[in-house]
Amino acid sequence: MIVSPAFAGKRYAVLGLARSGQAVVSTLVASGAQVMAWDSRDEPRQGLCEWVDCGKVELADPVTADLAGYDGIVVSPGIPLNRHPIAEAAQRAGVPVIGDIELFALARSSLPAHRVVGITGTNGKSTTTSLVHHILSVAGVPARMGGNIGVPVLSADPLPEGGVYVLELSSYQIDLTFSLDCEVAALLNITPDHLDRYEGFEGYAASKARLFEMQSKAHRAVFGTTDKETRAIARIEAARREPGFVRMAEGDDLAKLQKDWPSLQGPHNLQNAAIAIAIVEALGIGKAQWKKALRNFRGLPHRMERVAEANGVIYINDSKATNPASAAPAIAAFPPVDRGNGPEPRIHWILGGLPKGDDLDECAPYFGNIAAAYTIGDAGPLFADLLAPYTRVHRSEMMAEAIREAMAEAKPGDIVMLSPACASFDQFRDFEARGNAFRQIVEALAAPVDAPADTSGGAD
Repeated sequence: MIVSPAFAGKRYAVLGLARSGQAVVSTLVASGAQVMAWDSRDEPRQGLCEWVDCGKVELADPVTADLAGYDGIVVSPGIPLNRHPIAEAAQRAGVPVIGDIELFALARSSLPAHRVVGITGTNGKSTTTSLVHHILSVAGVPARMGGNIGVPVLSADPLPEGGVYVLELSSYQIDLTFSLDCEVAALLNITPDHLDRYEGFEGYAASKARLFEMQSKAHRAVFGTTDKETRAIARIEAARREPGFVRMAEGDDLAKLQKDWPSLQGPHNLQNAAIAIAIVEALGIGKAQWKKALRNFRGLPHRMERVAEANGVIYINDSKATNPASAAPAIAAFPPVDRGNGPEPRIHWILGGLPKGDDLDECAPYFGNIAAAYTIGDAGPLFADLLAPYTRVHRSEMMAEAIREAMAEAKPGDIVMLSPACASFDQFRDFEARGNAFRQIVEALAAPVDAPADTSGGAD
């Protein structure tokens, strides 16, 4: 774990004892801090002594405890500060509410010389973070993913000198961070999300902007180009930095290379790749290195994951697409191809589950890419009726039947893709279980793809 003299003799309260909370308590105790810890669930409290010397931890709820003299209250990003009583308790005591990323920022001066990449945005953060980590690893740079992906940033030993911490940062994590000066920070995009935690869309966008406000003027910033809110933040940052320190990452000049990136298809992934390339170039990685890495990037499980190829048909697990908006980029990624008789659609789309709405409007612009649809789960009848005017529909009901029917129909060059546009809870425990089922059934019926070695060091 990361241990730092920055915490020695100080007092911290920790609220939330899941993975990141456990890492926080372990780091603080090992660093010589006095620690109060609490979780609303019985199990984490009762298991405290299994992973830390509980004689060095006071088990008490900071909401009701005396917090006078504490140096910080470290909370889980999942705790809604606009509604949780810990915010008022901290204000009464004059104690800052922080997160594990802020503790990492405070510890940086005691770590071997390193750099930090911070990546935020509404969509594409995990793919871009994983891609940056992969490129660095292929280039031989010691790197670790953390933040909202991978292991908690405090839980693993420090990187050696020259290492790069690649942090995916949600708005919630940025809200709890005040001292993180990233050598490179990136904002992919901003679209309305998590508005129950903010005073409107403007408040959410302002949270994202704070990642750049924490940066020194001499550090680099990278921005996507797809929305006006992101471009507005980029203009503000460009005005306070030297020319060339802010880069707008457009994918147009990379489009010819995208055909060589099997796990990065679609316009959304072209933008993700453009931002990742801009980040690694700011770290000194050259074109030859990133071109090699993008060709063998495997992607994240359940996100446009290429799981098999048989008889010229590619099978893709996009189980993470739990609503129509997240399924739309997947079906947009594979337009019709001309096989000699004009453009032919090639996607065999397996969709359905527990619906989050009663339409597929976000996907509708790409219905022309669908060769056939195979509907499953609770949403199956609804989606079958919606799609019947546009493509052939199989009312498959169950995953295995959908895969068998798609496999029977698909021709060489086609794509069989699970991109459900629904939650999983009607038939599966979660989207991971659904994606694993898809992979296992496909692998039982089709030869696994001859994929390049995974040099990413692991992903979420």
